[in-house]
Amino acid sequence: MAKLEAVYGLHAVQALLKSAPHRVNEVMVLQGRQDQRVQKVMAAAEKAEIRVRQASRKELDKLGDGNHQGVVAMAFPGQLHDEKYLYQLMESLREVPFLLVLDGVTDPHNLGACLRTAEAAGVHAVIAPKDNSATLTPTARKVSCGAAEVLPYIPVTNLARCLRKLQELGVWVIGTAGEATQSVYQQDLKGPMALVMGAEGPGMRRLTRECCDGLINIPMAGEISSLNVSVATGVCLFEAVRQRS
Repeated sequence: MAKLEAVYGLHAVQALLKSAPHRVNEVMVLQGRQDQRVQKVMAAAEKAEIRVRQASRKELDKLGDGNHQGVVAMAFPGQLHDEKYLYQLMESLREVPFLLVLDGVTDPHNLGACLRTAEAAGVHAVIAPKDNSATLTPTARKVSCGAAEVLPYIPVTNLARCLRKLQELGVWVIGTAGEATQSVYQQDLKGPMALVMGAEGPGMRRLTRECCDGLINIPMAGEISSLNVSVATGVCLFEAVRQRS
């Protein structure tokens, strides 16, 4: 039997109970906590006939890195999506494909924040290389505020090959780079698109950059030369949302 994993935080647990209650073995809530937000989680668990039990702060802190907001769900691991799933998704889409590619983002906090923003923007899937990238750790799930439970996250063995395959399917690959001559506000982002964000610090790898159909930057007016990757992702994704609407 698969090992249970801790999913913690109000938003993450609520999203899990809504999208995949069959994965949840039990829900633990902090002893004595009876506020409305926790009551909502407990009601959702009880409706799905999932056991709810009171737990001490010490027990929850151990499971949730001390950042659990008084709620932890013990759940079976979710289905890991693969490259085959990505191409099946592309075939089944009834709308213009909108993808996010994270080329080597290694901080689980940044991964979680990118997933949260991508889900809010209506992205269909997030793609990343299997090696040298953050995985869906409990921290990433917590920071994603539930997005990790509903948005497909697809690790691929060879990112450059995957991007070329997407191009064959009609997807325009747009990379982000500080030295790009075109700004995000000048680029047409309305068509089938995969937005590529580079790693914290080094940016996109050479092979990834060579696969891009175009490069964009975010104009910077201040003294700071770059943005956190999750903030930059939000700027670019929501400019695409503005254009697409």
